[in-house]
Amino acid sequence: MDVNAVQMVGLFLAVVIAYFLSCIRVLFEYERGVIFRLGRVLGRAKGPGLILLFWPIDRLVRVSLRTYVQDVPPQDVITRDNVSVTVNAVVYFRVVDPSKSVLEVEDYRYATYQLSQTTLRSVLGQVELDELLAEREKINLHLQEVIDRHSGPWGVKVSLVELKHVDLPDQMRRAMAKQAESERERRAKIIHAEGEFQAAAKLRDAAKILEEQPKALVMRYLQTLVEIGAEHNTTIVFPVPIELLAPMFTRSEPKPAN
Repeated sequence: MDVNAVQMVGLFLAVVIAYFLSCIRVLFEYERGVIFRLGRVLGRAKGPGLILLFWPIDRLVRVSLRTYVQDVPPQDVITRDNVSVTVNAVVYFRVVDPSKSVLEVEDYRYATYQLSQTTLRSVLGQVELDELLAEREKINLHLQEVIDRHSGPWGVKVSLVELKHVDLPDQMRRAMAKQAESERERRAKIIHAEGEFQAAAKLRDAAKILEEQPKALVMRYLQTLVEIGAEHNTTIVFPVPIELLAPMFTRSEPKPAN
């Protein structure tokens, strides 16, 4: 074998080795690769680790399996009781089927983003304002179920949806503040009335006891005097039973003549 033949064989082997080295691809643990060979997908997604991509007949599409956090911009929503509010949210989702995320939709992230906006407006339009403010956990779960059901055919799993902020008009805020203030005043009046009722009941019971034991009334008089004297007052109020003064005000009737 002459020198030229050896050089040709060596050159061919070098080209073959370089080609196979260029076919090597490395996918990270959180990545999967969807391979198209002559335009047709090759079964399940490949990876992670080392894979071979035979150029130019193969094309690789990398898909990340990590969770994406998508911020839904503020949406103007009219609730079921005709109150206009501005609501924003955050959506957490990830790819569970890389092949579907490439074959079934052009851009799964943009599609999920748009789906989150429309679902947010449609779902919140079916609830009242009080329910929106008081039952966020229930609404978050309903939003997650609806978005996950529509994005499931794309190989996307929505794990969590959270309402971040509900912005109310200034007029509605003032009305709610007045309502809360009126509610607090109502509760205060009810508590005051209950206190008066309980005090009246105790006074009634005390009056019954004093009526049964007249000496207890005298002891109460003396206790009141002690309390007044302890304050270093210059004026002393001494209660006198009316029964003691009754004889002074009664007129003696003249005796009939014999």
